Amino acid sequence: MLNIALRTLRARWATFAGSFVALALGVGLIATMGLALAATLNAPHRAPERFAAAPVVVRGTDTLRVTTAHGVREKRLDRPRPVPAATAAALARLGRTVQDRTFPVRADGTPAGTVGHAWSAAAFTPYRLTAGRAPATPGEIVTTGGWAAPGARVTLHTPDGVSAARTVVGTVVRTVVGTAPDSGFEDPGFEDPGFEDPGFEHAGFEHAVFFTDAEAARLAPRIDTVVVYADPAAVRASAPGDLDVLTGDDRRRADPDPDRDSEALTTVNALLGTAGGVTGFVSVFVVASTFAFAVAQRRREFALLRAAGAAPRQLRRLVIVEAAVVGAVASAAGCVLGRFGAPRLAAWLVDADIAPSWFAIGGDAWPYWTAFGTGLGVALAGAWAASRRAGRVGPMEALREASVDRRTMTAGRWVAGGGLLLLGLGLLVRQVLTDPSDALHRKTYTTQPMLLITAFALLAPVVVGPLTKALAWLPARLPGIAGRLVRENVLAGVRRTAAVAAPVLITVALAGSLLGVTATVNAAKAAETRAQSAADFVVTSDAGGLDAATVARVRALPGLDAAAIAPTTVCRLEDGVALVKDEARAVDPAALAAVTNLPVTAGKVTDLDDRSIVVNEEWPQHTVGSQVDVWLGDGRRTSLRIAAVLRTGTGGNGAYVTPLNAPGASPDRIDVRLRAGTDAGRAGTDAGRAAGAAAALRAAVAPGGGHVLSKEQWLAVSYPATSRQTRIGTLLVLGIALLYSCIALANTLVMATADRVRDLAVLRLAGATLGQVLRLVAAEALLIVAVGTTLGAGVAALNLLGVKAALAALSVPSSPVVIPWTATGAAVAVCALLAVPAAVIPARLALRGRAVGLVGGRE
Repeated sequence: MLNIALRTLRARWATFAGSFVALALGVGLIATMGLALAATLNAPHRAPERFAAAPVVVRGTDTLRVTTAHGVREKRLDRPRPVPAATAAALARLGRTVQDRTFPVRADGTPAGTVGHAWSAAAFTPYRLTAGRAPATPGEIVTTGGWAAPGARVTLHTPDGVSAARTVVGTVVRTVVGTAPDSGFEDPGFEDPGFEDPGFEHAGFEHAVFFTDAEAARLAPRIDTVVVYADPAAVRASAPGDLDVLTGDDRRRADPDPDRDSEALTTVNALLGTAGGVTGFVSVFVVASTFAFAVAQRRREFALLRAAGAAPRQLRRLVIVEAAVVGAVASAAGCVLGRFGAPRLAAWLVDADIAPSWFAIGGDAWPYWTAFGTGLGVALAGAWAASRRAGRVGPMEALREASVDRRTMTAGRWVAGGGLLLLGLGLLVRQVLTDPSDALHRKTYTTQPMLLITAFALLAPVVVGPLTKALAWLPARLPGIAGRLVRENVLAGVRRTAAVAAPVLITVALAGSLLGVTATVNAAKAAETRAQSAADFVVTSDAGGLDAATVARVRALPGLDAAAIAPTTVCRLEDGVALVKDEARAVDPAALAAVTNLPVTAGKVTDLDDRSIVVNEEWPQHTVGSQVDVWLGDGRRTSLRIAAVLRTGTGGNGAYVTPLNAPGASPDRIDVRLRAGTDAGRAGTDAGRAAGAAAALRAAVAPGGGHVLSKEQWLAVSYPATSRQTRIGTLLVLGIALLYSCIALANTLVMATADRVRDLAVLRLAGATLGQVLRLVAAEALLIVAVGTTLGAGVAALNLLGVKAALAALSVPSSPVVIPWTATGAAVAVCALLAVPAAVIPARLALRGRAVGLVGGRE
């Protein structure tokens, strides 16, 4: 059997070459994604950075730990508590201490995220002066990063709200310590062995500005960290339970964003997981379709073998052996492609700033075995399903089916296609009726189309006929026979049409679904925000926060209402098991009511006070007047009364608390509304007075580095609010799907055209010129692309309608369904431009010989 299979492979190499290419590319994609995913599973270990040379570090705990019946649940706190002054004084009695404060600073030319420290804390990284001297007066500073040289005068925006010119008196560079002390009493100073790292900013550590200790304490009274030169056991005995005492490797927890490596990998993992899932689906789908089509093309050959006495089981065994040989070789080749492609994918992720600079492909073997097994399994499954049908027919019946497809739908295909269609539609309906917010999640609308794509592909032979007749209705009625001939040729080969249309179906369905749903959800979020905001202006800051002095100046302006909104978080225990972290906003209730039109379903926003909270309908407990236990951003547990309940909406209607319940949270924006009937007037009723109010706002926020935007300008900047990772992830998914689908389309067309040499030769003998035959082939290819486009558009339409219904169920203000005409049209155009030469070139090469010889089976 193996000998016959090898001879068949050699004789029909053109047919098997198409299957080989499809499978090798599919396995290569799976291996590439698997290797990249494997590289995201483990972050590298980092030694302490900010306090690498500190003996004992005392700071507020940054982790909330809640004991439940199923164990301890943990969440990272939004803002750890400060070290109380009394505790700092008690620690000072144990030995020498240094208080560290970290606060944001900003100036023209400073890198984003620049922070301020006291100069005495520079010894713990440690930093070393490379030029100049230490700061000695309140107006002197020392910088990192080389953005300002000694002697330069820079204007800094600091937390006190005053922008003052300061003199750079020195620059420092980080010295990486070889071995930092775990504990002890000695002061390591700068004597430890190490090396200078002038490029550490590029490693994601920090950009810092150092002030005198007294000036840092004035700018930021809060004590973030205390470094203690004492016995760690004594320090732990003196520190309250809500403070962490860190020594050794645990000191890295006091670094800025100590989990940045694992969080960066989580983002990459999510992106690659989604892209890998879609890639795997597309690969498996196309490979299975290609193998099934390759077997279906050989019905005449199978009929001759049956007539020669071959049993059905022998045919099935032959096909399985052929698929095993092709599958094994192609899967091995695909693994080689994956080894070549994975490092390039990792480099692209790093260049796009999605993955950290150290991200690289490791030596894991399981992605290769997974890809190889998937490829071989899909090849065998695709060949097995098609060979069973070929083995069930008699010799004469198979010969009759060789020219025209008669029975294209088997019972199994009806059951699988119909079942998947009902399942996909049922999930859409269930989401709308029971959990409409789930339909707006990226993972849902990324994976949801897969069921419908598979269902439409399985049921394609049923609709190919009506679709072809509808699309070819006008061309078939034009003068001449070409239009009718194109239509009848496509109708005669329903399996061929379905196989060629499948890659187009995938491309159009994914482009329309992913891009259309993303744009529709973004438009809905913008419409919802526009309806909820009564503000005329929005004040923001590049530094990420607005200081108290800026907020006070804005509130002091006559003729307007201003609400400072500070982001924070609250945690709650759901069902006694899950610790859920919710985004929240800290606001003044009266000011909030004046500048917003929140979608309140129960209660009143103005009832919010320091002992209450506003929640949304997603909270299991959302009855006005009931008490809920929550943990605030600093980890304090409290019980708050529900003052009002908001609709869930698109997910942006979070909780609201008062500033007292958001300790340390700084406003990131101020919503401003001009009062009617005052000198300021209402925006829109008097453009001159509104412009005057805007000028007054700009003057008030300028010292703190704020910017004034109109509501529409702010909406334009903030919405659509698709994150960069989401955009790149979507483009990655679509790019892979489009590339692979186009290759599969060309591959299938080459296979299909090569199988039609006799038909094309008959047309030549009937009097058609070579040009007419080639134009006929090109027109058939375009008609099949149109069929695939229509099927893909049907999948996209169902997904978009499901999202629109979910938005309506969430009572989101009316917004349009956004159809990505440009992107989808471009995808269709690429498929069409590729389909025509993929069909015409093989036909031209095949018709080089004499038509009589081709009809007779000779070259």
